[in-house]
Amino acid sequence: MDYKSAGVDVEAGRDFVDRIKSSVEATFTSNVIGGLGGFGGSIRLPKGLDAPVLVAGTDGVGTKLELAQAYHKHFGVGLDLVAMCVNDVITSGAQPLLFLDYIATGTLGPEAMTEVVEGIAKGCQISGCSLLGGETAEMPGFYPKGKYDLAGFCVGVVEEASLINGEAIDSGDEIIGVASNGVHSNGFSLVRQVLNENQINETSCFGAENLPLIETLLKPTALYGSLISACLKNKIPINGMAHITGGGLPENLPRCLPKGLQALIDVKTWKKPEIFQWLQQAGSIPELDLWNTFNLGVGFCLIVSRHHADEVLEICHQNGFDAWIMGRVVDSLIGTSEGIIGVPS
Repeated sequence: MDYKSAGVDVEAGRDFVDRIKSSVEATFTSNVIGGLGGFGGSIRLPKGLDAPVLVAGTDGVGTKLELAQAYHKHFGVGLDLVAMCVNDVITSGAQPLLFLDYIATGTLGPEAMTEVVEGIAKGCQISGCSLLGGETAEMPGFYPKGKYDLAGFCVGVVEEASLINGEAIDSGDEIIGVASNGVHSNGFSLVRQVLNENQINETSCFGAENLPLIETLLKPTALYGSLISACLKNKIPINGMAHITGGGLPENLPRCLPKGLQALIDVKTWKKPEIFQWLQQAGSIPELDLWNTFNLGVGFCLIVSRHHADEVLEICHQNGFDAWIMGRVVDSLIGTSEGIIGVPS
């Protein structure tokens, strides 16, 4: 008996590292110290910061992985992994600095794993952060052959005086919704149940334009870092931000609001994308569950004073993001709980 007969191929692991080396090193910024292969990655903090604050976040892709693996679409979930972490970290005003990934699999499939890491590297390049290191664990008998799971870890940096924590939000501020790229990476346990009950396959289409269903569902999560960087470079004071993930608007938007304030949303300011309409109809999903599971077309929210709203909208459009004023911040009403008004919760 040897390790390979037990299901772990060490040589294949070394070959895999060689495959991904160029993709990983393409993400290195000038602050990275050393190369790939050490026990720990090293990176300098950017120069010019008086009181740098590190902001960290971690997340995964969830059961979207099951769908991606069933249809052999691996690059996109690598992008998803970065987006789910980076989009959280940037809500504090931090610039993503480094990213780490963890891949666990039953049997190392070099082609699929290489696609995943290439997707991760692409997401890091878009976000301006370095893929500083990672771990690939081959765990036969624990994960089924051909299956894998992903976890990501992002660290960003921001000047302490520039930290955005929602404390500057005031009644009357405008809430700007920035469009999602579809379902992103939340609610796929429900999505997969709908697909199973409707006997969907890779040729299935939906909507007025007869779009490919599986391809639409597997669109990678949008990355909003470039938009936030553009706003901050233009010296626009952002009072608060929210990444709309699991739990939808009802759960995520209130997370950035200070006590005593609520979000008043006008749901007529945007139309639910067709993919969510199809899911609701095909799965007979109650309206309440739909709002509390999916982003419904809103991937990110910015809260700014009404004096800066038009300027933010212009920057959104210049950077290729569809955005609109979807509501405003109001004082909490007597007898109501903190949170969001105007959508099912």
